[in-house]
Amino acid sequence: MNVFDLTVLAAEKPFYEGECASLVIPTINGQYGILAYHYNMTAAISAGMLKIEAPDGAITIAAVSAGLVKVEDNKVLILVDTAERPEEIDENRARRAAAQAQEEILQRRSIREYHAAQARMARELNRLRVKKHTQL
Repeated sequence: MNVFDLTVLAAEKPFYEGECASLVIPTINGQYGILAYHYNMTAAISAGMLKIEAPDGAITIAAVSAGLVKVEDNKVLILVDTAERPEEIDENRARRAAAQAQEEILQRRSIREYHAAQARMARELNRLRVKKHTQL
């Protein structure tokens, strides 16, 4: 099986470092797959579900926020603000945070506050989606 080196760094801590057989990342254009010897590229990552398959077949799923991916010479580097495993997500807290962000969006303050609230809401809804996905 062909593998590549993967490093996933979140702002708070390293999330994953090691060999990877396949990777699925969320982008603004949908899910994007990466396999060994992928062509060199950089792309924006949007809030969504990251799926890592290790060479032994173990799957790691994470809720990630916005960031960047760089593929170069069979090495992949992912930089994101946050990366959380489903078991780290507090569903009730995420629901409360999403409701609060929705309230802030409805208050229609400045454009900057509106976009910040939209980003928070997208992050929380993504966390809930990843949590539910693993419960199926």
